[in-house]
Amino acid sequence: MALSVPAIMKTTAARLSALYLLLFALCAVLLVFYMTSLSARMLTAQTQETINDEVLGLARAYQRGGLPVLVRVVEQRSRQPGANLYLIADANGQILTGNVQSLEPGVLETEGWTNSPFSYQRFGEGELERQRNLPADQGTTQSEQSDAQAQGEKGHNAIALVLRLPNQMIMLVGRDLGEPERFRAVIRRALMLALGMMGLGGLLIWFFVGRAALKRIDSVSEASRRIMGGDLSGRLPVTGAGDEFDRLSENLNAMLARIATLNEGLKQVSDNIAHDLKTPLTRLRNRAEATLSGKHKTTDYRQALEGTIAESDQLIKTFNAILMISRLEAGYSSENTSRVDLAEAVRDVVELYEPVAEEAGVSLQTDVREAAFVNGNRELIGQALSNIVDNAIKYSTDANAQPAVRVAVERAGTDVRLSVVDNGHGIPDDGDRARATERFVRLEKSRSQPGSGLGLSLAKAVMTFHNGRLDLLPGNPGLSVVMSFPSREDHG
Repeated sequence: MALSVPAIMKTTAARLSALYLLLFALCAVLLVFYMTSLSARMLTAQTQETINDEVLGLARAYQRGGLPVLVRVVEQRSRQPGANLYLIADANGQILTGNVQSLEPGVLETEGWTNSPFSYQRFGEGELERQRNLPADQGTTQSEQSDAQAQGEKGHNAIALVLRLPNQMIMLVGRDLGEPERFRAVIRRALMLALGMMGLGGLLIWFFVGRAALKRIDSVSEASRRIMGGDLSGRLPVTGAGDEFDRLSENLNAMLARIATLNEGLKQVSDNIAHDLKTPLTRLRNRAEATLSGKHKTTDYRQALEGTIAESDQLIKTFNAILMISRLEAGYSSENTSRVDLAEAVRDVVELYEPVAEEAGVSLQTDVREAAFVNGNRELIGQALSNIVDNAIKYSTDANAQPAVRVAVERAGTDVRLSVVDNGHGIPDDGDRARATERFVRLEKSRSQPGSGLGLSLAKAVMTFHNGRLDLLPGNPGLSVVMSFPSREDHG
């Protein structure tokens, strides 16, 4: 996606790159200027120390032989390569000897260190300048002019110590500042090079890192547009880098998967209500129409009304189960959770269903050795367990041996497992066991039994609400339904 410069600068990656570049440049400028100033001060201090040493040596020469010896020493030292600046002038400032031809006005008027660097011209540079300005036909060749131009320097700066001798003559000892100035020039070039490299580095960082981030954001935006267009199966891209983009995409994908699950559940509820509840409603209407179609006794009308009420109660239970499942799958329950003893819940449910089991000829047994505490809702757990036990009693009556149902509580690692095992025909097929927990699903062998096909669906929703798991396993013979709860035992 091509972006203009203003659009690029609105992106976070470009702004961060510009901010880091500005920060690096500011730090580099401050550091370079600090180092330059520190180095200049050090060079100046070193220069002053050198000048002081020179002045002490000249003072000793003056003490040995007076002005003639001082002049000879100054002339000797001023002719040496790389010599300091030496100058002896009369009381009026007229230069008598040394290697300085001219000075900036006012330098010799103040005794002591010069307040600031001053300009000067070395002895003989005036002649070089004059030769450089002469035309070629006035005694100098082009080669001589070039040599003179190469040798001539103009605009030197220096610092110096000005002293008045006892005879009121003036002595100046100084040092050229060309070396510190060259050092500052090197630092300036290094600064420009560093800034250029940082600018290039910032552009490279933006190009390789910023553009990659922009591409990932564009891909996320494109996937988001598809999802907003109605394609809930779409997911945000995950590169596997493990960075913040991947973490954000993974969280959003989990949210989209949850939304898709809820939408699918809503669709299933709508379809199931339209198909599976149509039969009992039709049966109610036919019963009422048959009752009104002819002349019947009062007892016939009473029986028809009682049957209608019973059928209506069953429909209300079915609707309540559907609403409970949907609410639990959405992760919401108006009921509070607390510390629940599964062993006690098992004893209550078994006690409730013992008459039903005895009437059906089923042996209802328990295997509970100790208390097992979990964090949950006692009513929901009891309802789910009641549905499972009711199913086990109904479907164990066709067992070849004595029908039996066993309810057990045991620990398995960090989980607490509540299992209901019967010895009926069970569900041999793995696919059927997976489908048995879906809403309104009734397998072929169960259609002869009364029910709506919501018992295991409600139990699965209850386990999802408790962050647990519902497993349907072969009982060899029969079926084993296992409710696995995460342990939340409180020993306090």
